[in-house]
Amino acid sequence: MLSIKAVLSLLAILVSVDANAVKRDSGKGTIRFAAKVNVAGAANIAELDQARAFQIIQTATKRKRGGVPFSVTNSAVSYIATVGVGSPPTSYDLIVDTGSSNTWVGANKTYVQTSSSQNTGHTVDVSYGSGNFTGEEWIDTVTFNTVNSGSLTIYKQSIGVAKQSNGFSEGVDGILGVGPTDLTRGTVSDSDEIPTVTDNLLSQGSIDANILGVYFVPASNPDNHGELTFGGVNNDAAVSEIEYVPITSTSPASTYWGVDQTITYGGQTILSETAGIVDTGTTLIALASDAFARYQAATGGTMDDNTGLLKISTEQYVALKTLTFTIGGIDYDLTPNAQIWPRALNEQIGGESGAIYLIVTDIGTKSGSGLDFINGYAFLERFYTVYDTDNARVGFARTAYTDSATN
Repeated sequence: MLSIKAVLSLLAILVSVDANAVKRDSGKGTIRFAAKVNVAGAANIAELDQARAFQIIQTATKRKRGGVPFSVTNSAVSYIATVGVGSPPTSYDLIVDTGSSNTWVGANKTYVQTSSSQNTGHTVDVSYGSGNFTGEEWIDTVTFNTVNSGSLTIYKQSIGVAKQSNGFSEGVDGILGVGPTDLTRGTVSDSDEIPTVTDNLLSQGSIDANILGVYFVPASNPDNHGELTFGGVNNDAAVSEIEYVPITSTSPASTYWGVDQTITYGGQTILSETAGIVDTGTTLIALASDAFARYQAATGGTMDDNTGLLKISTEQYVALKTLTFTIGGIDYDLTPNAQIWPRALNEQIGGESGAIYLIVTDIGTKSGSGLDFINGYAFLERFYTVYDTDNARVGFARTAYTDSATN
């Protein structure tokens, strides 16, 4: 587990950004969010992602047995948006998560009741990868502050107020859930599905479409930040045409932002076309155990017990080949530099200064489970992604950082 000193050290490396900054265009709004480290829940970052993957698969098991789905989140590197709740608003630092859909506060900062706060009398209970929260449902005003145009405001938003929570690090007050609405089903007592923040922005006329655009920048880049666009895409971030594919029909990936893809390494197929998810709440790129074994053999990486990552020599790094994700017939390439953990941040994850670690990890189950990969932050920092609820599809585009050698 990382120390508080290590967390502060990482945050000092990352340039501070204004998480309240929002660019407002007609029919959409973009919020900027900053990187933080979640040190709770596992000894290394690979274990954090494996716990998340396990919880996703358990969700499918519960559904088949007549249970309800539950959300998942637990990432070594989280992106935090500052969100106002109440009238006047109190600011809370919330993890932006496409793998969960409930929005809640109270993990660290206490919920402040105001004139717009209404207790519904219902309870909320959501389990996560290696954490959970329980509490009460409240109805309140949610505000994203803007730079030039006032604010982007949601009225009568259902939020959870935690009475108890586990697995969330210092500086994290809760979750801003931007996953599919279905993930809220059964999380609130005496309720079915709960409208997400995106649902309510659309129904209240603040955005024109139920679409989210997500933009990351590599963690080692001095201009490190992320942007979440409600209602559309950020055309300044996507430097190529956005290519869309339908959400997969394979469960459990179909419950989340799931797609079908093939993965090759240097032209060698390491994972034939199969289903998995695109997920902001996962740090690494997780592959089914058999695919991971093929990747390890091809790269020559050896397992590092401290980080849970594959470690390679300088000579092996020079010999690395392109890792290609083929989605909807389009190739999305991770260069050798994009396949390694930012070396400037090695010590922040318990690694050795100057060592080279790969960002591909073992998902913990063999292929054929219906969740054979997770394209996490390590993939998303190289490609712009769009989550289109209206058309049940996910889009991908290149960014200025797709081929950059920042690591």
